[in-house]
Amino acid sequence: MRHHEGMVDDSDQGKRLDAFVGAMGVVASRSAAARLIDDGLVLVDGRPVAKGYALSAGERVEIDVPDEDVPSLEGEDIALDIRFEDEHMMVISKPAGLVVHPAQGHLTGTLVHALLNHSVSLGSLQGEDRPGIVHRLDKDTSGLMMVAKTDEAQNVLQEAIKVRSVDRRYLTLVHGWIAPDSGLIDAPLARDSKNRMRIAVSDHSDAKQSVTTFRVLERFDAGAHDDGFSLVECKLYTGRTHQIRVHMAYIKHPCVGDQVYGLRRPKADLGLERQFLHAYSIAFDHPVSQERLSFHDPLPDDLSSKLSEIAPLSRGRTAAGDDVMASLDRNL
Repeated sequence: MRHHEGMVDDSDQGKRLDAFVGAMGVVASRSAAARLIDDGLVLVDGRPVAKGYALSAGERVEIDVPDEDVPSLEGEDIALDIRFEDEHMMVISKPAGLVVHPAQGHLTGTLVHALLNHSVSLGSLQGEDRPGIVHRLDKDTSGLMMVAKTDEAQNVLQEAIKVRSVDRRYLTLVHGWIAPDSGLIDAPLARDSKNRMRIAVSDHSDAKQSVTTFRVLERFDAGAHDDGFSLVECKLYTGRTHQIRVHMAYIKHPCVGDQVYGLRRPKADLGLERQFLHAYSIAFDHPVSQERLSFHDPLPDDLSSKLSEIAPLSRGRTAAGDDVMASLDRNL
């Protein structure tokens, strides 16, 4: 049984219980939420109520999702782009479109299924549905990920992320010109009170500290359908869900192609149907040998082709841009 909880805030005052649970993302649909309520698996302030119950602000909703709703995991023959592997861990490059672990609507065909097919040993500390997983990338974000093959490695790598000794950097193309060459975004994140499938900057007590720094690598003049672009390197100091995407939208420079937090104008988005966001660099201490390891992953073709399209509009790279792109050229 999987247990989930949610607090009702002012924006959800008066909402039907089945609509509230359906919007939390723990089940596939409102009708699935209604079935859980009918089965007595949803409680409001510790008591069962009808699916049409009108919620009040401050109430706590608890949901239990039966384990049988998630099938047992089996390996699937899905290709892995492995950049490093030993008996303790792997570093892989995840393609856009690949979900990291099973969830409602994605019960097969995930990275976890590929890992189970590849290795008989994977860390188990994240639960049976997330073997080997140390950290996540969004479905439509590409790039480098660490995978643990033992519980010891998983524990060490997760702790390294917590104490911020893992250096994770991303490349993103965003809308508009970012004037300063560098900056810091320190804005707490929480579930959007109006749409629980989204994340938002929030001052709610449940919001978690979220810190992103950025460096501008290159700027591009405006075209006929856009306000120009900035190619940016973002460094994570925390690893919240959708962090870079939400933070860049918060400073009014959303990621190109972002279908949730972006402009959603096809021409301005250069025809991209996924966010221009790529985890291009990761550096960390090996969980056993403590050797410092560093990896770089050049942009995939769908993203690099968009940079080529707007290259005539470039105003030139910054010093940071020269350094970053040279490091990627060395890894081609």
